[in-house]
Amino acid sequence: MLNFAQSQYLLLLLLIPFFFVIQALVLKMRRNRIRKFGDEALVSQLMPSYSKGKVWVRLVLFSIGFFFFVIGLSRPQIGAKLKEHETKGAEIMIVLDVSNSMLAEDYSPNRLERAKLAISRLVDKLREDRIGLIVFAGNSFVQLPITTDYVSAKMFLNSITTGSVPVQGTAIGEAINTAMRSFSVQSEKSRAVIVITDGENHEDDPVAAAKQAAEMGVRVYTIGVGSPEGKPIPMDGELLKDKDGEIVVTRLDEKVLQDVAQAGNGLYVRAGNSEFGLNPIIENIDRMEDEKYSSIVFEEYDEQFMYFLGIALFFFVLEMLIGDRKSKRHLFNR
Repeated sequence: MLNFAQSQYLLLLLLIPFFFVIQALVLKMRRNRIRKFGDEALVSQLMPSYSKGKVWVRLVLFSIGFFFFVIGLSRPQIGAKLKEHETKGAEIMIVLDVSNSMLAEDYSPNRLERAKLAISRLVDKLREDRIGLIVFAGNSFVQLPITTDYVSAKMFLNSITTGSVPVQGTAIGEAINTAMRSFSVQSEKSRAVIVITDGENHEDDPVAAAKQAAEMGVRVYTIGVGSPEGKPIPMDGELLKDKDGEIVVTRLDEKVLQDVAQAGNGLYVRAGNSEFGLNPIIENIDRMEDEKYSSIVFEEYDEQFMYFLGIALFFFVLEMLIGDRKSKRHLFNR
């Protein structure tokens, strides 16, 4: 894989088209000056050694040399070898509810966007912990496999909407099971699942799933999003209604989430507008024993700049040797 250690210098390549524009303007100005002295053809005969063609050849050679010079200046590198890199930390699976009820506006702008913002801030604080992302509604799937690539984590996070899972519902138990299957094979000790939802479970038994996770050494934490009083769900500019025409009100079910956290040897936190609830959970996870993880990365690079600078020097020297004059053979042929 080719890498540029100082890629900012690549912007200098934009100067190459200007070399040709400037050369054309210089030749035009020279032609105008010659016309002031007399007939252009006559003046050209008085300067038989001058070659317009060689002027352009020299410019092409100089531009090629400049191209390789800029590439060399940018310090191209090639990954030299793979090296095993060991880190310590926890594996955290974020399980995010993306059902329509997460569009309720208990928070600004709504439950889902507020949850995404909190997760994004969490990712910014991570250093060596691994993170994965599960989205769920009526069923669940892995949005982001377990990783330390925090840039990709935020990119996948930003793409999440209530349309990410086509089947509506709130299957918390299935989502926990999906998270359990998503941990790496290296992980045994420091593993945690953080479920972010309003708790309106209609599909399965989340408490049983959390209990099973705890038996496998995984702690299950829950964050309740919403309010017990409830809020309507805005959909396409209107409020969502049931089959009887009544406005649907989605309420936070704290009892379910408390039971899930208790069964999973974790902690339940109710999200607030200012403090979403992830901080106390992360502090609890930090007290767990760190797990050692190994990954294969490009550790060293081979510098390639000297080859490009050598090619650049060759073209610069060739450009200087050519000159602007015609060869003697062409002069005598005239």
